[in-house]
Amino acid sequence: MPSDSNIGQRQREVLTAIVETFISTGEPVGSRTLARSNREGLSPATIRNVMADLSDAGFLEQTHTSSGRVPTPEAYRYYVEQITGDAQLAPQDAAIISDSLAGVADVQEFMERTSRVLSLISRNVGVTVAVGGTRNALEHVYFSRLGDQKVLAVLVTRSGLVRDRVLRLDLKQDELDLAARYINENFRGWTMEAMRAELARRIEQERSEYDRLMNSIEMLYKQGALAAEASPQVVFVEGASNLVASQEDRKRLEEMLRTLEEKEKVAQLLSAYLDVKQEAVRVVIGLDDALPSMQNFVLIGAPARSGNDMVGSLAVIGPTRMDYQHTITAVSYIARLFDKILNESE
Repeated sequence: MPSDSNIGQRQREVLTAIVETFISTGEPVGSRTLARSNREGLSPATIRNVMADLSDAGFLEQTHTSSGRVPTPEAYRYYVEQITGDAQLAPQDAAIISDSLAGVADVQEFMERTSRVLSLISRNVGVTVAVGGTRNALEHVYFSRLGDQKVLAVLVTRSGLVRDRVLRLDLKQDELDLAARYINENFRGWTMEAMRAELARRIEQERSEYDRLMNSIEMLYKQGALAAEASPQVVFVEGASNLVASQEDRKRLEEMLRTLEEKEKVAQLLSAYLDVKQEAVRVVIGLDDALPSMQNFVLIGAPARSGNDMVGSLAVIGPTRMDYQHTITAVSYIARLFDKILNESE
């Protein structure tokens, strides 16, 4: 793997120029092309020497002996590392995003529209995944004794979804009321997964302090009173047709399109590369660790949060030859908008 620390200022400028020229034109870049646009007035011979060093370092490759050079995946990785976060979204792109997301009322609608607008702005594939989050958080629980060995458990989520089930338990109504009050006062607004994990911890640690209460909660917990069906992931993919124009290898294009049609694989792809804890946009060049058919493709993505809760993820997928700065800025802009728009809609 090339060492970034061995790249000098002149090599950095030439490499950046090659990457940006290739992204713009799609044609192998030669020394004469760079010499015409070089601000330092470097000669074609000098630039050829620099390009030879970059090729030896693994940043450039030559597709044909008579052609110029094209960037390798390592060149793109280096280029992305040099991009600062200071770029501003173009006013026309901000207007497109604002118009596209106007009136959004829930997570799924936001994700569906976001996949479309990301595809439009990036001219690549816009991908979003909506998962259970604050809209599936607890609103309240209610327990009612139906008779000997029978308890009705009713769970209501923030989205208004009501789940009820009958449990085989022998608890008095006052014990059920006490358990419901404890859960409602301590866990309203928590996601199901977080609430169950915290309850399991408290059952062990606070048993001596609230022995009777914790025994009741443990019995309800083990019988599935607080169980909720796993929130299905909803995947939106827009703009697969954009790849047809950019991908010359028809066989690889067909593999890519088949992958994008399998929504479960798309969800796995975003899950593999986007960390729930990450704050910034992540750029991954070469996705073959997750899916072999995506070897020469790039993912630029970020988690979507409502408060501290991750409720989905959004990304652009495309070939290595893409406008990185533009796409990174757009993904970052929409990710920051998510919490604001969803809170305004409530």
